[in-house]
Amino acid sequence: MKTVTKAARAVAATALLSLTTAPAALAEVNFEGKTIEWVIPFSETGGSAKWANFFAPLLSEALPGAPTVIVKFMPGAGSTKGANWFQREKHDDGTLLFGSSGSTQFPYLLGDPRVRYEYNDWHAVMASGTGGVAYLSAEAGEKFDGTANNLKDVDFVYGSQGATRLDLVPLLAWQMLGMTVEPVFGIKGRGDGRLMFERGEANIDYQTSLGYLTGSAPLVEEGAAVPMMTWGALDADGNIVRDPSFPDIATFKEVCEATDGCETSGDAWDAWKAFFIAGFPVQKLAFLPAGSPQDVIDTYTAAFEAITARADFPEISSKRVGKYEVFTGDGAQSALATATGVPESASAFVTNWLQEEYGVRLK
Repeated sequence: MKTVTKAARAVAATALLSLTTAPAALAEVNFEGKTIEWVIPFSETGGSAKWANFFAPLLSEALPGAPTVIVKFMPGAGSTKGANWFQREKHDDGTLLFGSSGSTQFPYLLGDPRVRYEYNDWHAVMASGTGGVAYLSAEAGEKFDGTANNLKDVDFVYGSQGATRLDLVPLLAWQMLGMTVEPVFGIKGRGDGRLMFERGEANIDYQTSLGYLTGSAPLVEEGAAVPMMTWGALDADGNIVRDPSFPDIATFKEVCEATDGCETSGDAWDAWKAFFIAGFPVQKLAFLPAGSPQDVIDTYTAAFEAITARADFPEISSKRVGKYEVFTGDGAQSALATATGVPESASAFVTNWLQEEYGVRLK
């Protein structure tokens, strides 16, 4: 885990660089009268949609000329369709932005043959972390006592975007807990998985923090869902601690430690933690396409820095997207290194697990 930990520390170390390079560019680039398309490769019901819709009006205010920022959705193939499309785009005027998520990063990390995109070609101008919350139906929740011991005889159904997407984090976690979870693959976004849960077609679900705060928390308040665990967050030393947005909900690590047969050491744990780190502490990234000129890159860096510097940003962001750090400029580039780098041993474990468990051959 040394490679990932060093990259994570580099995020915090380099984030300050954006403060010194970006502001002057605001006077050089003007988007007055223009429309900026922010493309999200998922459906409009998921966490990525909520993330982009939160930042879009703030970005419109912060960019010079106050352009209109429109969020567009291009779901398909678990986000691979949209990412492949973005790779081919050659916009150089700053009017195209792309939003990536862990479900875009994981196929890239695993060598999925459908991937035709290269992160190193793109320009990361903002990155933010998130968390994830797994929850149960009210009926299954009656058996949950802080461990998965009483859940091992329950047949669970889960709406999934695909085993090679961000969903591999919950799927592997549930298997490590000894639970029987049957995924229904092919949904276009995590919001669609929540809709399956609401209709009674699934009895277990997970949402990123954004989707949980605005879509799933009301289900808990109504008594229709019971929180099971979060994936947690990382402290400065790379240890998993409670998610700052959900401090009252135990982490997977805590539930695993309390569950018979679940281990927080060994190959499975190391692989799970590596992909958790790649998929959540730096999960959402905003990119300009390859070929974007430096003045445009600097202008976006300054705009996102201005957003995070707003006096009301901590309050409004915690309610909409959770209490997570936002990185800009060089900090975003370092965050990208964290999001697109896992040890070979972890990748090999997951590749083998995907083949054995779901018949997925990637290489």
